[in-house]
Amino acid sequence: MVRKYSKKTADHLNIARERIDKLFSQADEVFSENPELADRYVDLARKIAMKFKVRLKSEYKRKFCKHCYKYLRSGVNARVRTQSGKLVYSCFSCKKFSRFTLK
Repeated sequence: MVRKYSKKTADHLNIARERIDKLFSQADEVFSENPELADRYVDLARKIAMKFKVRLKSEYKRKFCKHCYKYLRSGVNARVRTQSGKLVYSCFSCKKFSRFTLK
């Protein structure tokens, strides 16, 4: 079979991971002033992760809604509850929720 994509070098993957870290930290800083910009940073981080096939850290996966891709902050636009050994994140914008197991 012919490979349809080029293999990414380790340098490119490291740069992508650093950029994703930076985008999530910037989203956290700017959320109180401009939530739409924080959503844009999350969107860019997701696109970089998909392009370079880099897995997002579990802490980052909990910071945005899986349905509407909005940046989530507990108490402002999301609710976090525990329910039978799971964390339940409820998004206020799309009214959906995500479940994560507790360790």
